[in-house]
Amino acid sequence: MADDLSAPDNPTTGAERTEADLSDPAFRAGVVSLLGMLAYGELVSFFTVVTDADRAPSTVKKVSLTEVAIREFEHHKMLTARLEELGANPHEAMARFRPALDEWHRRCTPTDWYEGLMKVYAGSTIAADFYAECGRFVDPQTRTLVEQVLADSDHYAYAKRELEAGIIRDPKLAARMALWGRRIVGEALSQAQRAAADNDELTGLLIDQGSGHGLDLAELMHLFTRITEAHTRRMEDLGLSA
Repeated sequence: MADDLSAPDNPTTGAERTEADLSDPAFRAGVVSLLGMLAYGELVSFFTVVTDADRAPSTVKKVSLTEVAIREFEHHKMLTARLEELGANPHEAMARFRPALDEWHRRCTPTDWYEGLMKVYAGSTIAADFYAECGRFVDPQTRTLVEQVLADSDHYAYAKRELEAGIIRDPKLAARMALWGRRIVGEALSQAQRAAADNDELTGLLIDQGSGHGLDLAELMHLFTRITEAHTRRMEDLGLSA
């Protein structure tokens, strides 16, 4: 995704992981968990974009979003291929994250074209920021894949352009989008925290439990602070309050 959705600037706490670390079952399980979460996120994103394309007000927009959907599914296939390389069953890896991700989508179902765009611009980018943070703690090959998947998406930029144009045409839209944005971001942060807390392998990847890798609890809280601050900047870019 664009600009501020890339990997965080701050360095990883502790020594960086290597391919050799994958021989550690606990670390490998954490990598599989992250890939499973991201793979399911990309699969759901594919269907979300297809729905947005169906809702789009013109054939030009329908075609543009169909192309985005195709890329989202390609990302999904790249992630499942990496899971298979690691000896994991992609469907089992994804299944553990269905409850949290499905619940977020259920609670944040758009009712029109612009709500769908804001869900991408404000909500899906929260998830991307979280994946980027987690990607700091995996092996180099997986980290490169995660960065590629997060960088190779036009959906965020497309949503931003459409929202900017819509707000210029109808300034009243800004207040509604600001309110909707606050709702979906609150839900997104809640579900991201739930996903981390409910998955011991993912938690083990993020938190240093004596391995010399990962974050302490204070740094983990700062992780979510960084994500929130990035969201605030994105909303300000649209002239909206977070």
